[in-house]
Amino acid sequence: RSWIPYAALLVVFWGVWGAFSSLPTDEYGYPDEMIYILWSVTMLIPAYFILRSERTFDRRPIAAIYGLLIGLTGAGGQLVLFKALTIGPAYLIFPIVALSPGITVLMATFLLRERLLGLTKVGIVLALIALVFFNISGGSGDADVGPWLILALLITVAWGVQAYYMRKAASVGVNDGTTFGYMALSGLLLVPVAFIMMGGFPGGAPWQAPTLTFVTQLLNAVGALFLVMALSRGKASIVAPTTNALAPVLTVLISLAVYQTLPSVYGAAGIVLAIVGSTLMVYGDEKRGEVDAEEQAAIANETSDASPDRSEANKPTV
Repeated sequence: RSWIPYAALLVVFWGVWGAFSSLPTDEYGYPDEMIYILWSVTMLIPAYFILRSERTFDRRPIAAIYGLLIGLTGAGGQLVLFKALTIGPAYLIFPIVALSPGITVLMATFLLRERLLGLTKVGIVLALIALVFFNISGGSGDADVGPWLILALLITVAWGVQAYYMRKAASVGVNDGTTFGYMALSGLLLVPVAFIMMGGFPGGAPWQAPTLTFVTQLLNAVGALFLVMALSRGKASIVAPTTNALAPVLTVLISLAVYQTLPSVYGAAGIVLAIVGSTLMVYGDEKRGEVDAEEQAAIANETSDASPDRSEANKPTV
């Protein structure tokens, strides 16, 4: 259960980031691509501290493969999201992208053979439903199915695969600092792509826009570090849905306090489902630990009972 404190910190950082992340664009018209570029720079700050604390960098080829997979799927998903939002409706794209933990759960269950109790399964379902409710907006009318749908599905798969490989990297002994270091490197590798999409530096942006962007995206970057640390200590099939469900809860509560806005019926339902679902997942994980301990104790007892008495076995034969 050592993953729980890091998951809680992740919810705090991403919840606050979600409440204020749109301010640079809403208030100053700052381009999304420029926000991505500043985000990639902020990733270097937590990367420095985690690499300094780890004191070792895993130079194995498997660490590089998993690290680049994690980094490129995460950063690439961000860039594809920018493109999808320019050609499709946000109120339909975000409910699809919010289902990325479902990809992680399926991969962890079938590929890592992570065992889930009944309560945990119910909690996962409730958390996934909560994610959809959080992202349903008041948009009206049906949008034509177009390229945006394919892009949204690609983002969903990319971020689901990213969380899975974070857990996979931890399972082969890759430390948190190495994983996050590759994530920071991958974010910088895609900066030229962001420049091409943006068409150059934005002109006329006041100093408040990059400053506010840097502060909010630093929260995003530190939250990403806590995600790596939570997934390296907990089951991916539980950590991913829990954090993705509870972070929007905090975002809604902060928005309620700061902007004096009430959540919609769907938002209120999402809050309830997220809290209940995450509680069931954490409780189910604790029960699973108790069951595993009992099974290991039973196996140890059976082994000791089945083994012959060494004193008898060592007696000489007459």
